[in-house]
Amino acid sequence: MAIPKLYPKSTSNANVLPVTGTVADVTASLPFGIYAASTPFLSGASDQVAFTYKKLGGDVLDIELAPGNVYAAYEEAVLEYSYILNIHQSKNALSDLLGAPTGTFDQDGAITNELSGASASLAYPRFDYGFPRRVWDRTATEAALGGTLPIYSGSFKMVPNQQDYNLQTILSASSALTGTLPYAGQVQDKRVVIRKVFYRTPRSMWRFYGYYGGFSVVGNLRTYGQYADDSTFEIVPTWQNKLQAMAYEDALYTRISHYSYEIKNNNLRIFPQPDMTSPKRFWVQFSIENQYSPWEEGSGEPKSGIKGINNMNTLPFTNLPFENINAIGKQWIRRFALALTKEMLGQVRGKFATVPIPGERVTLNASELLSQAKAEQDALRDELKTTLDELTYVEMATKDATLQDSTAKVLQNIPQGIFVG
Repeated sequence: MAIPKLYPKSTSNANVLPVTGTVADVTASLPFGIYAASTPFLSGASDQVAFTYKKLGGDVLDIELAPGNVYAAYEEAVLEYSYILNIHQSKNALSDLLGAPTGTFDQDGAITNELSGASASLAYPRFDYGFPRRVWDRTATEAALGGTLPIYSGSFKMVPNQQDYNLQTILSASSALTGTLPYAGQVQDKRVVIRKVFYRTPRSMWRFYGYYGGFSVVGNLRTYGQYADDSTFEIVPTWQNKLQAMAYEDALYTRISHYSYEIKNNNLRIFPQPDMTSPKRFWVQFSIENQYSPWEEGSGEPKSGIKGINNMNTLPFTNLPFENINAIGKQWIRRFALALTKEMLGQVRGKFATVPIPGERVTLNASELLSQAKAEQDALRDELKTTLDELTYVEMATKDATLQDSTAKVLQNIPQGIFVG
């Protein structure tokens, strides 16, 4: 096949990147127009044309791109920088912002109805340890160290020679009664969790000065069988006898009964089988499973914040204002925009692998441009992410601690000054 004869005019590309850009033309070429109202952004996008022209050899070879391609690449680079920075800040702040008010966002990611007042993108978070405190709240409840989960107290009469009692049935029945019980109407078909079983002696007397003993009674194992009439006897599982011996302070407040018990499916079995009428009543402390849904507000419960921040997606982060990006960020944006422009140029030149010219064919460098562009974009992302990973609040606190330790070691080897009067 004969090579067609081409005239010079037909080999000239109508779109050749000019030496400089024009600020007035930037806005019309932006795909999103997110930064169209920012004068510094428009100037930066215009300057990017001259930077691209020089870096891609426009003085020697034509660059088959329009200025609008460079403007679009510059906008994408700014958005990519904002995206990576916002993810970094999400790692820093999410745990302290859980449950805080969020906002609504438009198609560009801008906040349209912000409930929290000011955008969190540029805000320094107040560390309230909200997430750890919620973990602690339930942990403290289970460890009997506090917490906000309601713990109720109920009782039932002891029946001589009866060893087994169904606590679920007993507490459900008492909850159904009309009255002033704190848990009235709360149990229904919900399972109760028994946390403590105990009984009290009937008469009221301060045990420290009761006629059954004095100060020597409390904590004195030799006279441990003595007690005053207001003593509280906690019935504990057999395995807890050994543990309670390790928690000596409990003996100051609680007597260990000669009764023991086990619970299976909320069926209480008392050991040994009671054969007398004292104690007349056993007490239990219990909580109610699923009393509140994880998304409901319970009486005395901390606010769940179900309409607030619960993950990275609901953080009130918007695109970073261009004016708040410093010189470090703007240089990264220039380099990333150049890599995006290389990718565009590779796509354009990849339309044809070769271009015929009079008497010859010219092979275009589309594949090289595309591979370079991909590698440069990945390298720039990795560079920024690596730097930001070293600047998280946790990492900075760790480095500060290391610096303090190192300083202390240095000071240990410095002789103290001698006072001269």
